[in-house]
Amino acid sequence: MSAQKRPVVGISVGDLNGIGIELIIKTFSDSRIMDFCTPVVFASTKALNFYKKLSPEININYTSIKEIAKALPKQLNVFTTWEEDVEIHPGEMNETGGNYGVLSLKAAVVALKNKSLDALVTAPLHKYAMQSSEFSFTGHTPYLKEEFQAEDVLMLMVAENMRVGLLTEHVSIGDVAKNISKESIIKKINLLKNSLKKDFGIDKPKIAVLGLNPHAGDHGLVGKEEKEIILPAILDSRKSDCIVMGPYSADAFFARGTHEKFDAVLAMYHDQGLIPFKSLALGEGTNFTAGLSVIRTSPDHGTAFDIAGKNKADESSFRAAVFAAIEIFDTRMGYSEMRKNPMRRMSSQVVANVEDERIDE
Repeated sequence: MSAQKRPVVGISVGDLNGIGIELIIKTFSDSRIMDFCTPVVFASTKALNFYKKLSPEININYTSIKEIAKALPKQLNVFTTWEEDVEIHPGEMNETGGNYGVLSLKAAVVALKNKSLDALVTAPLHKYAMQSSEFSFTGHTPYLKEEFQAEDVLMLMVAENMRVGLLTEHVSIGDVAKNISKESIIKKINLLKNSLKKDFGIDKPKIAVLGLNPHAGDHGLVGKEEKEIILPAILDSRKSDCIVMGPYSADAFFARGTHEKFDAVLAMYHDQGLIPFKSLALGEGTNFTAGLSVIRTSPDHGTAFDIAGKNKADESSFRAAVFAAIEIFDTRMGYSEMRKNPMRRMSSQVVANVEDERIDE
């Protein structure tokens, strides 16, 4: 991490009945992470105490604060977002769990807007449980896009061995084709290019673009989108300062390891990108919202109601999301100041060596 500043990382807890708080407790029970950030959880200590009792073997302490400016370094801080007792039912999808998850998110976004936070890590919300008259978004990404008035954003999945961006996100398969245009592809490629430079320190990115149809359309035999929309967008994008290749047939692309030759891949729709990503990211994937003025990451999984409250949740992806937020902060600082190369990426696999890493740097 940059010696200039230890970032203050806000954390929204997600659905109260999901695995979010368990992930937070497990992640920050390793106090060495506090060498790299000052974490602030938006919830109540009562909610954390509930899940702490379900994981008695974990030794963790936290302090309650009412002002983020008073967050203690080397400590997990809980910003009191609500005072009342809340009934928590792990594994149950209900309105209460969703509403308090949204309350946590909204409080964190307020702090992010007023620059009390340097980054935000969001634990999973359930798309149905979080719906209300006051919150009708399909996920974190469209909500943050509106809150920070971004012209466009990109859902970018990040792991040690690959980065996959999505042209369309939570769109039904039947509506995917109608949401694909030359203009939208060019916009997403530019977002991806700029993020690779600003957030990941890659001076001349290499980007692969997948086709929509089987075999990338087979020269128009099984679909014309590749010839009429995707390829023209790729050719136009090559005029900017990055390398853009494609369209590639999605099945062979990942099966043959072609993704390893590129800095990022742009997939046409949700499952086309996320199925290979989650299969190859080995549980350490991070969801990063590219295109925002602020930094937001999250784990690459959902609320996992089926294991909530059973002390079975694996915190690897959440921990990777915390480190990704720290690294992107560090890289952005360097990009805006001196255009320095970012520190080498750090995943959950090297948590045990973080102290040595800092000495090396």
